[in-house]
Amino acid sequence: MNYLDLVSVVSTETPARLRLWSFSVIVAGVALLAATSLMMSRVQAQVRTIGGEAAPQAATAADLYFALSDMDAQVARMVLAGDAAELSGSQIDALGTYRSRSLQVDADLQRSLTTATGAAERDVVLELLNQLAVYRQWVWQTLTAQSQAPPGPPGRLPPDALGYYTQATNVLHLELLPSAERLREAGEAGLDRAYADKRATEMYGLALAAVLGAGLVVLLLILQVWLARRFRRLFNPALATATVLTLVLIAAAGFVFVTQERMLGVARDESLRPYLALSRARALSYDAAADTSRYLVSANLAYYREDFTRKADCLVRGGGCGIAGGGLAVVAAGRDVSPHRSRQVVDRWLAYRRGHERIVTLAGAGRTTAAIDALTGIRRGDAAFDFFYFDAAVDEIATARRRDFDVAVRDSERLLAGWTVIPILVAGLVILLVPLGVRKRLAEYR
Repeated sequence: MNYLDLVSVVSTETPARLRLWSFSVIVAGVALLAATSLMMSRVQAQVRTIGGEAAPQAATAADLYFALSDMDAQVARMVLAGDAAELSGSQIDALGTYRSRSLQVDADLQRSLTTATGAAERDVVLELLNQLAVYRQWVWQTLTAQSQAPPGPPGRLPPDALGYYTQATNVLHLELLPSAERLREAGEAGLDRAYADKRATEMYGLALAAVLGAGLVVLLLILQVWLARRFRRLFNPALATATVLTLVLIAAAGFVFVTQERMLGVARDESLRPYLALSRARALSYDAAADTSRYLVSANLAYYREDFTRKADCLVRGGGCGIAGGGLAVVAAGRDVSPHRSRQVVDRWLAYRRGHERIVTLAGAGRTTAAIDALTGIRRGDAAFDFFYFDAAVDEIATARRRDFDVAVRDSERLLAGWTVIPILVAGLVILLVPLGVRKRLAEYR
């Protein structure tokens, strides 16, 4: 092959190789663009699912359990007060709270039915609706039988009213609360699945961005080295800029993936889960407090005293009744709650427990009227005051936990905002820079 033939072959081969390298770089750029934009879009949708569906469903189920517990506690207060004139204030307050909790239960069930993601969850909600109707019927019969009976001392129900009330509280504890617990567990399981799905998407997104981005950078570097050797051009501004933009895109996408994962993970572990645990503790405290009233209504039935002790121990020590190990001191603690404040919650519950023991002692001594006064009084040291004081502390911390989680979700959404478009702009610019970088070299062969 003579010199002219060699020149002819090189003249034909060089632009073909240049076009092939350029095409390979463009294909890699398109792949990086599509993968990054798709994964970011997927993560955005999953964050919205967590903040707008999964977390509210879990919170609604927890709120339902609490509202049911308090609703029955108010029934216990109403039947305990009866028609005693001196307890009319307590009766009116209990009736108003019962109606408020009843509306809250209805709203929670409606939301649960609307947002249920499977047939099993819808079946549980429908079962709750049926059980709630039965419970309300027994409550209405209790109050009707009590009002129609001759006036009696506070805390003493007529036999038929006591029978109806026993049926009502049995429906609550044997049917309503277990069904609400299943709905609560389903909501928390759905939340865990949503987090697991988002984490899997993030892992795929990180892997694709790293692999495709590294591949694109390698192709760009090879192309620049080949151009430098073949055309004696040591620096290609367009391709160098494309390389830098690719590295920036990979680093920024990785930062967004990792940062929002950490942000929402911390929010779940330090805000949402403690909030749900506080909701369980709060519901248990209301149910335990109702046992004090049930004890008096049932004429000192030992079962209610023992049931209160079991629930009170769970609240303080944890390890049972759905309360985390360490009880209230653990679920109330957090990075924004001082040890003193979390301990204060426990101390306030212990103060109520001491009030409960005093009421039990008075009732055991036959001083039922004094026991009811100690239960319903609003002076410091009375059970009603101590429980309100305790509940206010729990509610304050729980509200802060829910607010912190909502803020974290909004921050995560803001961090992800625009990331379905940013990869298109950056990778699109990289793709445009490639033909710009090789245009002059191809022109030499025309």
